[in-house]
Amino acid sequence: MVELIPNWLQQRAFLTPQRIGLVFNEQTWTFHDMLEIVNDYSSRLHSIITSTDTKVAVLMKNHPDTVWVLHALQQLGIEIVFLNNRLTVAELHYQVKDSKATILLYDCDFRQTAEELHRFTNIPFYTSEDILGMKSTTFQIRENFILHDVCSIMYTSGTTGKPKGVIQTYGNHWWSAIGSSLNLGLHSNDAWLCSLPLYHISGFSILMRSVIYGIPVYLMEKFNPVIANNMLISGNITIMSSVSNMLSRMLNELGDNVYHENFRCMLLGGGPAPYPILQKCKEKGIPVFQTYGMTESCSQIVTLAPEDSMEKLGSAGKPLFPAQIKIMNNGEIAAPFEAGEIMLKGPNVTQGYFNLPDVNEKAFQHGWFSSGDVGYIDDEGFLYVLDRRSDLIISGGENIYPAEIEATLMEYDGVLEAGVTGIEDSEWGQVPYAFIVADKQVTSSELIQFCQERLASYKVPKKIIQVEELPRNGANKLQRRKLPQLLVDGDIS
Repeated sequence: MVELIPNWLQQRAFLTPQRIGLVFNEQTWTFHDMLEIVNDYSSRLHSIITSTDTKVAVLMKNHPDTVWVLHALQQLGIEIVFLNNRLTVAELHYQVKDSKATILLYDCDFRQTAEELHRFTNIPFYTSEDILGMKSTTFQIRENFILHDVCSIMYTSGTTGKPKGVIQTYGNHWWSAIGSSLNLGLHSNDAWLCSLPLYHISGFSILMRSVIYGIPVYLMEKFNPVIANNMLISGNITIMSSVSNMLSRMLNELGDNVYHENFRCMLLGGGPAPYPILQKCKEKGIPVFQTYGMTESCSQIVTLAPEDSMEKLGSAGKPLFPAQIKIMNNGEIAAPFEAGEIMLKGPNVTQGYFNLPDVNEKAFQHGWFSSGDVGYIDDEGFLYVLDRRSDLIISGGENIYPAEIEATLMEYDGVLEAGVTGIEDSEWGQVPYAFIVADKQVTSSELIQFCQERLASYKVPKKIIQVEELPRNGANKLQRRKLPQLLVDGDIS
């Protein structure tokens, strides 16, 4: 049986036409405004997109034009291939070719990249200005979305091997939004600050939740800790999605200020959060709810409920309704507190990777998706994420989780960021190396002694390197696989 749901933007504009749907800088648009603009974009794009089999690659920044384009492609029933604008032309070329995209829509800021891609692929490419110059044509408005239809394809960051195109259906996005609202609730004054890129699932999911919930998105072109703090102080924002690096920068800029009482939720994802950051937020009264999710689960799939936020500090929480999680270790369900691979199941979980049947066969086991992450569930059912399996360091037969060492280093006064990875060693197989960003003079011997007092000897970094910045992706997540490239920067003196 085909499951249908009313077209989200059209239904939202019908239900609450005068509610604010989008805020960008000093401009605002109601949901009625949005639908009119999107339908205009749709009618123009329809002149160059004649088949629903077309896949359109989008290389755009956080801007209202991007919002109109993304909604317009949904109105036309076109699968969206999101492109990370921080990637190289070679990386983008692979994704365009792999996804079989036949049209590229891009920002003028990325004209050089688009032109190089065009030379590689020969697919037509258009800016948002080009779209507005196209002839309007009559198109059939989609009254309903089919839940199992593909809405978007997002490529993984490629921690191992080539990036894989994650298929996301309308049903995945719908259930992700519903699961989040059943956990966090929905308030009449809710407004979500989106400072994460729209090409990332954390950003795009906010856009989808806006039209499903009927709440405004405050869109930032680029994350800025000072501006983000001011918006949270203003009282206009009730929810923000962030990762540890972003929150750390906001805390450093916040000083003695506090956020407005309207601000009720800082969703913190992107990997295990260092305890020092969580403790600072607790002291400042910032309502941090750790989450766990991925592109394959269409954003968060586990979130710490508000009533558990302090008692279960460090936990990602329990699965959002109606998702399920379990931990597998050597083919068996792990006992409480026993580490193993995190397995996911639910209507927000991807149906697979695009055009990779062999990979999909391995990724799914009896309906459960293998996340590739390591964690454990305590005796009350709360998930604790330890690390990516691919980031695990095995030293002399001992498992070392980089996130634990990173959190310890960030407890040291002056250390703003930390990244840990395994480096090959002839005696131990691998040993942990640490890379830090600090705002004051620190020495390797001081930090190593600090770690020795708090960590088992095999977990203490064998070398600590101070750098200007750590490698991060578009969503500010640490890319540990790139840390060895920083070794040329030398040791801390």
